[in-house]
Amino acid sequence: MARQSSFVRSLTGTLRAAFGDVGVLLLLVGAPVLYGFFYPWFYADEVVQRVPVAVVQLDGSGLARQTLRFAQASPRIAVTLVTGDEAAAQQALLRGEVMGYAVLPPDFKRKVVRSEKVVVPVYANGAYPLVAKQVQYGFAEAVGTVSAGIELKRLGASGQSSLQAASSRSPVNLQLQALFNPTEGYGSFVVAAVAVLILQQTLLMGGALLVGTWRERGEAAAPASVWLGRLLALCLIGWLSGLYYFGWIFVWHDFPRGGNPLGALALLAVFVPAVVGLSALLGWWFASRERAMQVILFTSIPLAFVGGFSWPAEALPTALQWLRWLSPSTAGIQASLRLNQAGAPLQAALWYLSVLLALALCSWLAVLWLGRRKAGR
Repeated sequence: MARQSSFVRSLTGTLRAAFGDVGVLLLLVGAPVLYGFFYPWFYADEVVQRVPVAVVQLDGSGLARQTLRFAQASPRIAVTLVTGDEAAAQQALLRGEVMGYAVLPPDFKRKVVRSEKVVVPVYANGAYPLVAKQVQYGFAEAVGTVSAGIELKRLGASGQSSLQAASSRSPVNLQLQALFNPTEGYGSFVVAAVAVLILQQTLLMGGALLVGTWRERGEAAAPASVWLGRLLALCLIGWLSGLYYFGWIFVWHDFPRGGNPLGALALLAVFVPAVVGLSALLGWWFASRERAMQVILFTSIPLAFVGGFSWPAEALPTALQWLRWLSPSTAGIQASLRLNQAGAPLQAALWYLSVLLALALCSWLAVLWLGRRKAGR
């Protein structure tokens, strides 16, 4: 009964300490809420559209003007400059006024009439891959539409009907459909993964801040029942934050979600304890209230880089390929993308859940051992 009483007192006391400490409260509650609202807001447009471009028109034929009109009608690009001087388009690109340009060569129509191969060069600012992709696709669609019209006319002139000409030109139609990101939006790609990292970092900083405070006050040394109550209290806050993201933020922003809700709950069940255990160990190690936040804050970008969603893990140095599994976010991100976004069965994420369970067990046992060893002195 005494142990049970100390466990309950520790759990409720930790919750009171977390909600009574402004710094901890902002990290454990305020930061996840604010991030959930404002971080996805920057990616609300999802897909880049109406990218400013230029067209260097060196051919004054009707065919060249038709190509220009198709480019102007494209939702991907916005033709803001039409010039006969390629140097002017290059200068506009260097000044940032346009993000790319296409060159309609001077012998554009003549080569088409002679059934010769025509090359329309397209130049885009490679420093912005998403924008460059839209520039290339926009011009490719415009030129491709003109090319299709010319080919259909030639087939019609040879005696084929419009249906026969369409079938001859494209006997097998290809339709592309993204399975787990139907809009092919950047927000749906990045927020789904970064949300797991946000949950980890805010919980890490808040938990380490709280444990660092206990270390400063000499309250960290305590028996196992007390530390179990403390860790479970932090888990309760972490689970609520996870449900807030998976159950509300993804719905509110209409990101792909809910593929395997039971699997996502299983992920939260092991991910949060792994993060909480690590936060307690970091709090013990730093032994300072402020130092935990100062150090953990700067690990967010490296952890995102090694998480395996923005950069292929196989391209990382061998040492990082192993060390990255010490962070719960590595397994958490991969499991979340499979269970919550792709709707994979639980078996497809068992390796990642096992890693998180091992991290949770090891960190919790280490914290209990530290607390008991210090308390015994």
